[in-house]
Amino acid sequence: MSAERTAPIIPDPTASSARRTPASLGEAWIALAGLSAVFLFEMLDNSILNVALPTIGRELHASTTGLQWVTGAYAVVFGGSMLAFGAIADRYGRRRVMLVGLVLLGLASLATAFVTTAEELIAVRVAMGVAAAMTTPGSMALAFRLFAADELRVKAMTLISTVGLVGLAIGPTVGGLVLAVAPWQVLLLVNVPIAALAIVGVRFGIPADDPSGLHRDPVDFAGAALGTVTIVLALIAPTVFVEAGALSWEPWVVVCLALASGVLFVLRERSARHPLLDLALLAHPLVASGLAFKAAASLATAGLAYLVTLQLQVDWGWPPALAAVGMLPQVVVLIAGGAVIGPFVRKVGLERAAGMSAVAVVAGLAVYATLGRLGYVWIALALALVAAGIRVVGVVAGTNVLRGLPESRTTTGAALTDTASEVASGVGLAVAGTILAALFVGDLAHAGWSAQQTGEFRTAVTVAGLALTAAAGALVAFGFVRARRGDAG
Repeated sequence: MSAERTAPIIPDPTASSARRTPASLGEAWIALAGLSAVFLFEMLDNSILNVALPTIGRELHASTTGLQWVTGAYAVVFGGSMLAFGAIADRYGRRRVMLVGLVLLGLASLATAFVTTAEELIAVRVAMGVAAAMTTPGSMALAFRLFAADELRVKAMTLISTVGLVGLAIGPTVGGLVLAVAPWQVLLLVNVPIAALAIVGVRFGIPADDPSGLHRDPVDFAGAALGTVTIVLALIAPTVFVEAGALSWEPWVVVCLALASGVLFVLRERSARHPLLDLALLAHPLVASGLAFKAAASLATAGLAYLVTLQLQVDWGWPPALAAVGMLPQVVVLIAGGAVIGPFVRKVGLERAAGMSAVAVVAGLAVYATLGRLGYVWIALALALVAAGIRVVGVVAGTNVLRGLPESRTTTGAALTDTASEVASGVGLAVAGTILAALFVGDLAHAGWSAQQTGEFRTAVTVAGLALTAAAGALVAFGFVRARRGDAG
């Protein structure tokens, strides 16, 4: 093993000393506007498009599978290629890769105006997924590197994530209003001005990449290919489990392929002279605990949203509009919670803030699993607790991961955090969906359940909630263990 691989994993405080860093958010407003636009695109994109899927299906004569891939292709390409593009950005320049990605986003969005088939739209979505993988991790990495003080870094990331969450919250409503007066293509064409704003902000607000903050190792293309295949298969597996069922052979084949490619990826990274991802980085306490807390939050968010949506609509009979209102406690806390992150972190510190918020996520899941069937007030409490936890952990755990990495690997770290979130979200959906499929006999969407089916559904929801609580709790416990070992060291 080379000396470079065994060197202490400590950020170099002099790496960016050649240039002055902003002393406040106001001094960096142009850059923050551009980076916020990048994150807005990620959050707004799928949420605003989902409401148009029936219209797209009719106009493009798309099958159910085709419609699934309109959104699924974006998510799989985005999640699968983030780590590779993060490593490329740390090698060739974060600002440069982000600008290329934003140009690709604008061009792909413009191509929507010429789409005439579902296959063409899926190709556009693939291009958008690539653009998102090139830009989204960089938004957090550049925000982190823009400031020298951790307090300003947290404030910047909180601002950027708040803009994105607002887009996520208003996306369906805006999409519905637009469809009432304009064709569905407008929902994707809106990315063009967003990309333009981001290009201006990044181009003029962020200095060119400092060579001292980049690494010059050759890109591990073999590792990138194996890592991408592993993550893509891991993201596809939950969908196959939900659609085919745990008793079918298809999902298990996908899982076996994912495990095999994952083993090959690990072997490659352990033997490569210049690995895509130095596995020693994952042993750093801040990195390991931050990834565990972030994964727990993402698993909880995806699984809880899936279960609550089904419970409100198919069990309690709420219409879709009322069910959407029922999710408001989560939306309100996610948006309003940004105001408390800074004071909370200043009071308890970054590490404790990450741990406490992760515990809140597990507590919310436990409330839902044990009390959610007794009335909406318990569901509202669970949604609020989980939202409060992920609102803090999303910013703080991500910051801790970047603090634990060398400055030449910040984009890789941001991509690793986002990838862990994407995979954990898929696992959350797979756990909930598979347990429901195993314990409920019949068609979930079919009206007029028997008393036995109602009982099966409620039992399945409770079991799924407990399973999610256990999984998230295990991740949080692992995070605490790693953090404490770091303190002891």
